[in-house]
Amino acid sequence: MAVDELDTRILRLLLEQPRTSVREYARTLGVARGTLQARLDRLERDGVITGMGPSLSPAALGHPVLAFVHIEVTQGHLDEVGDALAAVPEIIEAFSITGGGDLLTRVVARDNAHLEDVIQSLISMPGVVRTRTEVALRERVPHRVLPLVESIGRTPNG
Repeated sequence: MAVDELDTRILRLLLEQPRTSVREYARTLGVARGTLQARLDRLERDGVITGMGPSLSPAALGHPVLAFVHIEVTQGHLDEVGDALAAVPEIIEAFSITGGGDLLTRVVARDNAHLEDVIQSLISMPGVVRTRTEVALRERVPHRVLPLVESIGRTPNG
């Protein structure tokens, strides 16, 4: 889908000022409220905007340890393992991947002992062959999409 300059300005406002009203966004952008709402609806319908909820900190929720766990799965059991991972609250993301392993999960834990317990539960899942864990020491670039949005907005063809 093409993202034009107005879409880029809208997305920037949503990212920088997520708690502002649609009326205020329209005023800031100098467009009619109906125009802004139509753009927001289209961006949601096209899957550009995937949510509007708050961004939460696992660390502030008592889970400061972050690890990336690679999971190797028995051939033919990827879907079952993926479904089982969804039942583990400490797994905050999981992706099918290429390379070393079949799945990459982002896991949070209260401390290293808790992380070990989570990993042991993963290893005991039917279809899991082995895991490899990497503990994150410090976040260097937080999750962000604004630089990408801005670069797309500057590209003539989107």
